[in-house]
Parts: sequence; structure tokens; C-alpha cells
Amino acid sequence: MRKIVMMALAAGLVFGATGVYASQADDLKAIHSYFKKKFPKVPFKEFANGSCALSADKRINWESMRDFPPFEDHLAKGEELWNKKFKNGNSFATCFGDDVSKVRNRFPHWNARDKKVETLEANIIQCQKANGEKPFKLKVGNIAYLSAYIANQANGQTINVVVPNDKDAQAAYEAGKQFFYAKRGQLNLACADCHVYQAGMYARGNLLSPVVGQTTHFPVWRGKWAKKKGDGFGTLQRRYGGCNKQVRAKPFKTQGKEYSNLEYFHASMSNGLTIDAPDYRE
Repeated sequence: MRKIVMMALAAGLVFGATGVYASQADDLKAIHSYFKKKFPKVPFKEFANGSCALSADKRINWESMRDFPPFEDHLAKGEELWNKKFKNGNSFATCFGDDVSKVRNRFPHWNARDKKVETLEANIIQCQKANGEKPFKLKVGNIAYLSAYIANQANGQTINVVVPNDKDAQAAYEAGKQFFYAKRGQLNLACADCHVYQAGMYARGNLLSPVVGQTTHFPVWRGKWAKKKGDGFGTLQRRYGGCNKQVRAKPFKTQGKEYSNLEYFHASMSNGLTIDAPDYRE
């Protein structure tokens, strides 16, 4: 089974030699089928809960944390930032529209004009620059608070990341897929090693979560981050950088092409699940 799914999902990696892409639909069918067979007792919607869907003990701890979530103050800060006027009288609503609940599910998406993947956090920065405001830091603090508030307002909406029939969009999606399946770092590990092939296994004390559902709940508050300098809150691309460091690889630029293409592929693997953000993770 592992060999079959690896061949199906990594088909885009041989594009240079064969000229053939596996479609997003084929990738989704293969990855969803793989995890439904790997974890037959887990309802599909539960994959949005990560490793907490795989372990009764972890679920108990997770549910107790959700009763008194450590990120409530962060959501309040995010709401303040959404409503705050810029010096020119505009606000984030000027860029994204007045209905904040309609924002999160538009990202990530392909920008055909600029020929690149656009993420929510990158658009937040773009909005600030367009209105003469000083941009937020890219991984923590205000950008995470605002992104979390925007995502929270979209909770319950079904994820549907679209890869249009456009050669540049397809190339960006394939680049993200290649990143996900490529070995890197001194430990010579790929994202897929932990979150496809070894999902449900333990790495030290951590239960490895499936790739399906991983992006549904970002930004997140992590216990590991809270132990370090900061407030424990961070964006998805902060997590990418941390994963690269864990395999002893040099992280790429936050909101750069590499991580944005990765987010495009990564988020699309959760199509059909619903947004449930922010959340707590270890």
C-alpha cells in the first residue's frame, strides 16, 4: 500500500522526465483513500483534529485545553486589529471586504495576474503596504492574531482549494507537492515520511498526525512554542520553518515562493474538511 500511494502522490516528481502530472483530483482521491484504509475507525471529519483523532489520551488532554483555550486573548487582539482604522482612514476590510467570515476560505489561491500563490498572511502584509502601514512580522504576534480571528470567523466552512487549469498554477501546485515529498536536511526526511507513511506512529513523545486535516486549524497555539520566548501562537509557515529546522535543514523565507507553494499543495489535501481555527497543539 505504501508503495502504491507513494507512486500515485509523487507522480508530479517525474514531470521533467515524462511530461505528465497527476491531477489535484487524483492526489486527493489517493491520499484520502490511503488514510481511510490506514485508520478505518476514524470518521473523515475527525482528521481535522490531527493526532487527537488517533489517541484517546491525547484527545482527553486536547478537549480539556479547549474548555479554557489559551488563545482567547489573541482572538480579541485579532478582532481589534480587524476593526482598527489605518492612518488614511481605511482598514483591513477595505482590502478583504466587510464580511470577515468570507475571507479565510479564499486562501491560499492562485493569482493569475501575478502568477503566484497568495496566502492570507501575505495578503495582510500587502494590504498594510498598500495603505502606508508598517507591516507586521511574518510568523508571530499581530499577523497570527489577525489571521486567527479571520479564520475563526469562517469556522464550519468547507475547505476547497482550487488549482485552475493553468500551466503556471499547475506548476506551483506540483512544486509544493515536490517539496512535501522531497528528502532534505541532515536527517534526510521529507514531510511525507512523518505525515503520510509514519502517521499514527510516535516520534519521541509526539504522535505524528496525518497530512489530511493539518491546515484546518491554523494559526495554532503550541505548548512547545509557549515554552520558548513568545506567547505560543504562530502561523502555518512558522511551523514549516520549525519542521525544516527539526530535520536539520535551512528554513526557506517565510511567505517566499517555496513555502507558499507548499501551503498551496498542503492546504488542498484537506479539501472536504471544515475550518476549525485556531486550535491547541502540543
